[in-house]
Amino acid sequence: MEAIDTDCLKQLDNLLAAGDQSWLFGSGISFAANIPLMGPLTARVFAMADEDEDKGAKEVLDAVKAMLPENSHIEHILSHLVDFAAIAERSKDKSILVGETRLELDQLQDLHAKVLKWISETIRWGFVPKILDDAEKIGSRENTIVTVAGHIEFLKALFNRNQQGIEERRRAVRFFTVNYDTLLEDALALGCFSHWDGFTGGAVAYRSHRYGQNEPDSGYRAHVIKIHGSIDWHLGPDERVWRVRDVDGYPERKGRVLIYPQFTKYLATQRDPFAAQFDLFRRALGSGRENVLAVCGYSFGDEHINQEIELALQRPENKTTILAFSRSLCEVLDNW
Repeated sequence: MEAIDTDCLKQLDNLLAAGDQSWLFGSGISFAANIPLMGPLTARVFAMADEDEDKGAKEVLDAVKAMLPENSHIEHILSHLVDFAAIAERSKDKSILVGETRLELDQLQDLHAKVLKWISETIRWGFVPKILDDAEKIGSRENTIVTVAGHIEFLKALFNRNQQGIEERRRAVRFFTVNYDTLLEDALALGCFSHWDGFTGGAVAYRSHRYGQNEPDSGYRAHVIKIHGSIDWHLGPDERVWRVRDVDGYPERKGRVLIYPQFTKYLATQRDPFAAQFDLFRRALGSGRENVLAVCGYSFGDEHINQEIELALQRPENKTTILAFSRSLCEVLDNW
């Protein structure tokens, strides 16, 4: 092994042993687990809309997609639906023209809820698109194709490090993720690593962490902060956020999961739980201590997250080291 390679690996090892360490994850970390990236996920949602008994759903989604740039995906479409709903709510007749279809506010809300359900089902049970001669694979409740093995191996490598004293001097590792799946939390539990996620309870839990509150300072090996929500978060009629298993018919809920697309910033970052999640991200970046932010599976496509990192890096007193796992320097990394 060349000396430069040895030096790089030594630096990498030192960074991964940092006492104050955070990770930022994107959809790429769940790709090998048979959870699709945004392109295939979008295609799958459109296929499910085509199979839906309400044929108008697909027509509206097609109309919204036609308004957006070619590289747009399902999160952008969700954002547009939310924007249309906001306009309809402010209008006199509580409706808006989408393409050639006039939709009432409740129709837009129903379609939005349907899309969230289709996203959740696809992520929960897995989907692999057709690649060359390999047929597509569609997971289901009866036959899930999602695997957690890769997440488990990663956590073992991170936490079971053969270096004296790391656990004693390391604060809880923060995992910030834009992913909706539950593989990270599942892998932490399966690896017997204690973790905090802002909820209190067991299989059914309520959101107890609020904006402005501090994270626990002891008792956990990891903190999981899901920036864009999760497929097992639900909103109750009293506006309380619940973490609920798929099969449970309780507690009472509004019938939709709490997932907000990255571009719906006016809503996603000003209300709990999303305001609280971004607040924790901001605090981690601006802690004032020597700290490491490792980035994996994230394509730097969310301007809001990028902006938070950039604002932190611009502060003269900031002591954050960015460790980005990437095949090449994207434009954002190159600029930084």
